[in-house]
Amino acid sequence: MNNNSITGQIPLEYSSLSDVLHFLMDNNKLTGYLPRELSQMPSLKILQLDNNNFAGTEIPSSYGNIPNLVKLSLRNCNLEGPVPDLSKSPLLYYLDISSNKLTGEIPKNRFSGNITTINLHNNMLNGSIPSNFSGLPRLQRLSLQNNNLSGEIPVIWEKRNFSAEAKLILDLRHNLFSNVSSVLNPPSNVTVKLYGNPVCARGNERNIADLCGVSTVEVESPGSSSENSTTGECKRQSCPISENYDYVIGSPVPCFCAAPLGIGLRLRSPSFSDFRPYTVSYMLDVASNLGINMYQLSIDSFSWHSGPRLAINMKLFPEYSDLNSKFNTTELHRIVDFFATFSLVTDDSLGPYEIMYFSLLGPYRDVTLSFPSSNSGMSKGAKVGIALGAIAFFIALSSVSLVLIIKRRKQKRKFQKVDMEQREANPKPPMNMESVKGYNLAELESATSSFSDLSQIGRGGYGKVYRGHLAGGLIVAVKRAEQGSLQGQKEFYTEIELLSRLHHRNLVSLLGYCDQKGEQMLVYEFMPNGSLQDALSARLREPLSLALRLRIALGSARGILYLHTEADPPIIHRDIKPSNILLDKKMNPKVADFGISKLIALDDVGVQRDHVTTLVKGTPGYVDPEYYLSHRLTEKSDVYSLGIVFLEILTGMRPISHGRNIVREVKEACEAGMMLSVIDGSMGEYSESEWEECVKRFMELAIRCCRDDPEERPRMLEIVRELENLYGMLPKPYSSPSVQSSASGMSGFAASASASSYNTFSHLSSNQLVSGVIPSIAPR
Repeated sequence: MNNNSITGQIPLEYSSLSDVLHFLMDNNKLTGYLPRELSQMPSLKILQLDNNNFAGTEIPSSYGNIPNLVKLSLRNCNLEGPVPDLSKSPLLYYLDISSNKLTGEIPKNRFSGNITTINLHNNMLNGSIPSNFSGLPRLQRLSLQNNNLSGEIPVIWEKRNFSAEAKLILDLRHNLFSNVSSVLNPPSNVTVKLYGNPVCARGNERNIADLCGVSTVEVESPGSSSENSTTGECKRQSCPISENYDYVIGSPVPCFCAAPLGIGLRLRSPSFSDFRPYTVSYMLDVASNLGINMYQLSIDSFSWHSGPRLAINMKLFPEYSDLNSKFNTTELHRIVDFFATFSLVTDDSLGPYEIMYFSLLGPYRDVTLSFPSSNSGMSKGAKVGIALGAIAFFIALSSVSLVLIIKRRKQKRKFQKVDMEQREANPKPPMNMESVKGYNLAELESATSSFSDLSQIGRGGYGKVYRGHLAGGLIVAVKRAEQGSLQGQKEFYTEIELLSRLHHRNLVSLLGYCDQKGEQMLVYEFMPNGSLQDALSARLREPLSLALRLRIALGSARGILYLHTEADPPIIHRDIKPSNILLDKKMNPKVADFGISKLIALDDVGVQRDHVTTLVKGTPGYVDPEYYLSHRLTEKSDVYSLGIVFLEILTGMRPISHGRNIVREVKEACEAGMMLSVIDGSMGEYSESEWEECVKRFMELAIRCCRDDPEERPRMLEIVRELENLYGMLPKPYSSPSVQSSASGMSGFAASASASSYNTFSHLSSNQLVSGVIPSIAPR
């Protein structure tokens, strides 16, 4: 509701709007007071009330307790009183309470590690700058000018590792600083402004003079995502810009010329001051949301508008094809509808957006949903004759088509009937698979209460999963293929034969199958403790201890190592994530769901290839960026996905939450020396130095697995060895305070977890260990 002429008090009733994310009423004529009740809105992320007149009002202290608050902007509202304590807003990116009448000192409580912008200028603040402003890993702008601040200035950038595009502006103009020796030599990424302070009166010192010049704070200049990119030796005349064609930078084939769709967006309330560090992650978010390749997207330009708002002009290119260099109409409308219906979900720091334009130029200029009217001067009789002729032709064509369709359907039904009869008469597979059992449909219907909703325990890309009770008392998980997932009989049995050869204690075992009456089902052992995802979210359970998390990580890595090195042929899983790591009754992990796995094929001379070229499949957030860009699937692609799982095990965070990327979050925290701030507190607090060292090394391993360059990631064998060493580091005997025996009876979770929160390796067989650090017993 911003940019209107709304008057009066903000109604208290707004606080009952439980689903509101962004509350924007800036640039109105509001008066009265700021309702403390607004802090009770459970989903609130952005509160923006700039340029109103709440004369004599203080900022309610409850605004510092909004759990999901990302941005608080109360600029130029005639507010009084102190700066609120915002240390209990752990997600805060942006604070602007400038141009008010705030008094007192700046609170010494620590800001969120996400904070990019702190604007407190044009107030009446005194005291010194808190030392906790140093080490904020994302800080881009600290504006404190036109106050009464004094004392020593902390080295705000002291603990920062700046990337090439990162900048920090520290504006301290017109305060009372006289001793600034700590900030006289800022690095090139940092701009310090001291004009109007007493120290500038002795401007004969060169360094001080450099910082005391009269200037304003820079606003980020317009830019693009491809300022330094070139098209190499591509010939300009081969790609006519005048017809809205351009070379696609980064396409799989050089000099691919295509027609882009232009889209203009404007971020209405961005929570940063400098967009450049966010451009790549923003492009990744857009590409992931749309389901396109990264090379198909470029940010043509971006610029700041008043507000501040950020205008982004982007181009979307069609996927590379030998046959076509433009979007077809269906894909064009899909993309337009996606943006026009505000389906784009990105990082919370970007806030809401508005559409500025869609650019339908060149080959798209005639795209329309309506038919053009005729302007010809043809006579009425001629039009009637043409119409009757067209109708007669259409009827004749339809009759011929109808006969062919009926004939084809009869033939298809005949073949289906024969195929069904063959399957019923001979349900045996066309190959020897002694380790799995062929179930008939009646058995599995009885086991799952006719596939009732009450028996359903999950759903994946293959189809629904049901819990089944077989006649002998065996509990199984039945995966029932949906119509779109059905394979040919040969392909189905080939997959079963492959899965039947996989035998490892950390892989879910295939017990049987069913291929009758148009149904295809796989029968697996049942995992009573659900998935790692369930355990991490602590649904109706006690949280996982560090020892149990390490044991789950180690078992999962062993299962993947088996797929890579001992399966015949070797397998790349391609969809490693917590929901595909299941837990048995003793909380042992078992990797599941090989529905999109890829065999590592041999080349023409029988040598195993180091990669597979394939279409990108997997779950967003877990897909290897290199695989996403190049379509080259390698064992290191699984390493990346497993690294994301390790970060989830350590932090409890999701890989992508409202666009926030777990890898970026963790790396920045570690670089700022704040690793423990992102560790999942539910695993308990420990004083032992071994615990801290173990967590640190586990985190380092996870980050190495998630490196962008696959060559820099460890091999799966190295991962297993390191996890074995870490597990052996834990204090002995280990007793986790976070996992207690419980009467809840959650499938034996609590009892088994507490009983085995620390286990020696004496019960493990030699083929489960790889490093030789742990003594081996008898082989399995």
